[in-house]
Amino acid sequence: MDNAFSKPRVVVTGLGVICSIGEGIDQYWSSLLSGTCGIARLERFDSTDFPCQIASEVRDFDPSRYMDPKEVRRNDRFTHFAVGSTKLALEDSNLDLDAVDRSRFGVVVGSGIGGMETIEKQFRRLVNLGPRKVSPFTIPSLIVNIASGVVAIEIGARGPNFGVVSACATATHAIGESFRMIQAGEADIMVAGGSEAAVTPLSFAGFCSMRAMSSSHNDDPDHSSRPFDLTRDGFIMGEGSGVVILETLEHAQSRKAKIYCELVGYAATCDAYHITSPDPGATGLKLCLRKALKDGGVAPEEVDYINAHGTSTPVNDSSETFAMKEVFGSHAYKLMMSSTKSMTGHLLGAAGGIELAAAAKSIETNEVPPTINLNNPDPDCDLNYVPNVKAKGDIRVAVSNNSGFGGHNASLVLKAID
Repeated sequence: MDNAFSKPRVVVTGLGVICSIGEGIDQYWSSLLSGTCGIARLERFDSTDFPCQIASEVRDFDPSRYMDPKEVRRNDRFTHFAVGSTKLALEDSNLDLDAVDRSRFGVVVGSGIGGMETIEKQFRRLVNLGPRKVSPFTIPSLIVNIASGVVAIEIGARGPNFGVVSACATATHAIGESFRMIQAGEADIMVAGGSEAAVTPLSFAGFCSMRAMSSSHNDDPDHSSRPFDLTRDGFIMGEGSGVVILETLEHAQSRKAKIYCELVGYAATCDAYHITSPDPGATGLKLCLRKALKDGGVAPEEVDYINAHGTSTPVNDSSETFAMKEVFGSHAYKLMMSSTKSMTGHLLGAAGGIELAAAAKSIETNEVPPTINLNNPDPDCDLNYVPNVKAKGDIRVAVSNNSGFGGHNASLVLKAID
């Protein structure tokens, strides 16, 4: 720290991702840059009667690689993902857990929905077999905070710990709140991010009834998620998790850690407009972006890349684009912005975790992943979305941006380490 009153600088030292296009940061990043799409016909359940029959599923995932098989049986899939991505992030960070002060080592891993698979399975048991056949692990496996709790048990982290729930802004809030805790001196290291495993019949039925998911590309899943394209008609659900390791700069330097970038700014706001529809005037999102930039001491014209929320829904993409024009002015046309959801689908509460990882890798490599399937640009969406092919550039400052049902907005600002 520069003096007794300055806040600790916070850096990103580890990235852990599990999603349809990669297990581990290297495979994930390579897939993003090559424009690989992880969306395919559903395999986890029979989707014949559903309007949307495709998803971005994690195939061939073996949670016993990360957890004891007994613990696997006791926990929901979203917790399996959380533990897996945490251990991948720790491996990436090269953090020696035996050398860590466990009392200053915290975990904030959230989920938008939590143990939906457990809820559905145990409700069927209740209806078909009676209350005595419901598992005693039902409640601890479905509650959202259990991901943070189990992660802490697995790695011995005794510092700040809770779960975050803010729909599709969850992981971004989890990372931002972890950032604040380190700045406040409550921890030296935080495991932060989100996990989601909501590719289930009830989740699909609910989202389909809202007409939020695409229903016109069941026979062409590779081209179904098309953010900012004129023909977009809804999001595609994904599953998985994204976790980052945050540390004070001092702590990271003391152990000679690899540093991806510095996390310098965070803000959270609400549209206070509608429970599911974003504000067309993007009032809350604009406020969030401006506050995050101010928090990070970053001028709008310094931003080089934005990993957009970019859900491929008609209203979100146009309102998000409008917000960027309002906040960044003419610079909005100079920076690069892409939606990696075009490849991963929408991981709901985990989206911000895997997308923050992409923003951090962009700063590290000076490469920007594309927005695939952008072939018919919407006239209202006229920025540089890095269409279809990756781009290169000097990426010194990046923003990761997410919004969720309830009107929640969250933005994070990353900066190349000086």
